[in-house]
Amino acid sequence: MSPIPAASADALGPDVALLALPDVAAQLGIGVNHVHQALRERKLVSLRRAGVLYVPAEFLQEIDGETVIVKHLGGTITVLNDSGFTPDEMLDWLFTADDSLPGRPIDALRGDRGREVKRRAQALA
Repeated sequence: MSPIPAASADALGPDVALLALPDVAAQLGIGVNHVHQALRERKLVSLRRAGVLYVPAEFLQEIDGETVIVKHLGGTITVLNDSGFTPDEMLDWLFTADDSLPGRPIDALRGDRGREVKRRAQALA
């Protein structure tokens, strides 16, 4: 089984809320193994702090009373990965404000601008 790719501990600032993988699994209503699979399949990006894997809380969203992975996040991560981005670079790009969006790409994904974010990620290749 392939290892789970993870960004470094300092890939995100302390102001970004993080969830440990068991918490991600509980919120999504799935087993931790399925979260591991989502990380390996690049539907999510994790970072490792003190040996523990975390996922940014903003990668999850409640829709109609159900918690799900943000729509278009997996596709955006795949595009960034195919463009040669490391997990650290992916998190930096997703959480850095872009005046032309405006705002951060993760905020645009959580809204209704997922296709625009993916288009911009493709333009980085």
